Amino acid sequence: MIKRLLFLAAVMAALYSCGSVPEESIRPTIDLNRVLTNEMSDSSVLAPMERKIANYMSQWQLQGAQLVIMRNDSLMYAKGFGWADKEQEEPMGPGNIMRVASVSKLITATGIMVLQEQGKLSIKDKVFGPEGILKDSTYCSSIKDKNYYNITVEHLLRHQGGFRARIADPMFSTAAIMKQNKLKTPPDNKQLLKIILGSKLHFAPGTSQYYSNVGYMILSLVIEEVTGQPYEEFMRKEVLEKAGCYGFRIAGIYLNDRHEGEVRYYVPSNDPGVQEYNNSGRNVVRCYGGNNITALTGAGAWVASAPELALLVASIDGKDEIPDIISKESVAAMTQHIDEDTYSLGWNETDPAKAWVRTGTLSGTNALIKYFPDGECWIFLSNTSTWKGPSLARYTANLMNELRQKYSKILPKQDLFHEKEEDILK
Repeated sequence: MIKRLLFLAAVMAALYSCGSVPEESIRPTIDLNRVLTNEMSDSSVLAPMERKIANYMSQWQLQGAQLVIMRNDSLMYAKGFGWADKEQEEPMGPGNIMRVASVSKLITATGIMVLQEQGKLSIKDKVFGPEGILKDSTYCSSIKDKNYYNITVEHLLRHQGGFRARIADPMFSTAAIMKQNKLKTPPDNKQLLKIILGSKLHFAPGTSQYYSNVGYMILSLVIEEVTGQPYEEFMRKEVLEKAGCYGFRIAGIYLNDRHEGEVRYYVPSNDPGVQEYNNSGRNVVRCYGGNNITALTGAGAWVASAPELALLVASIDGKDEIPDIISKESVAAMTQHIDEDTYSLGWNETDPAKAWVRTGTLSGTNALIKYFPDGECWIFLSNTSTWKGPSLARYTANLMNELRQKYSKILPKQDLFHEKEEDILK
């Protein structure tokens, strides 16, 4: 028995030395949103960096923000700034969750790769038609342009499906669509897709690209079709929780729809308000009722914290420090850099000489993920939108680059992913 125990101990030591430790030994086991605090990233040497962040927030009138920094799958810094809810004087912490807008597309693309590995679909599969995934007769009978039958899952992932908003994005035009189709209530996504399928595509699938929220909404329906589960349920159980991410939720529309720990959202002080998305005739704050955020599903509806986003990225980056939830082949497919004019799968771009980039913008939200070639990943989330809209990401990226150059070498030598919960809660 003693010899057997010594043998097992030697095997475990060898596994640890070569990095092939059991998954449960190295995947974070703590609930990041519950246990992380701002104080855990306090460092006097980083005070100048934090002043620059405060100045940036003041410049753009950002009420609250989170910044996390991960290196080689180790969470070295995670902190909130400003307010999670200014009216209630609730400070922003690293565990608050907020809308991440189009960062949701990276989450959806990961779900598609998981399903491909499970053999439930291929990214080369056709989406519509008798041999497609969405082959319901009600869809097929709505199609007027036969080019729809050539759309593949990959085309949707790369924004090459042929969709282009001639006047306005259908995902942000609920009121107009209701009027045009004489609807008394907002259409659900299946109804919306049937309406969309009655229009011609702007270009033949695969021949060009145009950023499309509709494409990722359709991917959400694809996931529901092949799994037989609601999109959120499948993604949380089979993708996010497998990565150790427990706080992701699909966003609500109104202030009263907030999840536990979710922030309050803010728009520029001079925003005049808009008509409610459902043709009620009410004037509302743009971020609370201006659009049907929930209907964006996999295109832009997720809420999450920056630390859990970092953990998800660590789980799809091909590094061994934290086990990936997809294969290295899937990681390579998602991060393949074809050229600067071709979208990657879920990512905006994955130029290996620059960075993997994912951005997100909604009223009341802006988000940026940059994963650099040296293994360092910076994530910035804010609960405030600006008049710059999506262009703010460029300024946030400049801030990241400046801070990285000055402060990367003096980041705390810690890994907040693997803190012991009992030590944190003392």
